[in-house]
Amino acid sequence: MPLYDFHCEPCATKFEVRASIKEKQAGLQPECPTCHSHEARQIVTAGLVLHGSDGGSLSLASPACGCGSGGCGG
Repeated sequence: MPLYDFHCEPCATKFEVRASIKEKQAGLQPECPTCHSHEARQIVTAGLVLHGSDGGSLSLASPACGCGSGGCGG
């Protein structure tokens, strides 16, 4: 099940919610674990791709080495 990041407007707490895609599509309204408010909004992040002058690109969303482990050396 995917994890969604949320930010509570009243108390500024950041928290995660594990929910199915169907639950998300149905209008997920999570409760803040700190103040119990339902006034949280989803934090949406986007991947970043840098294009070099030589036509190559570097994606910051994945390791440049291609090892797939999040870092080199193992």
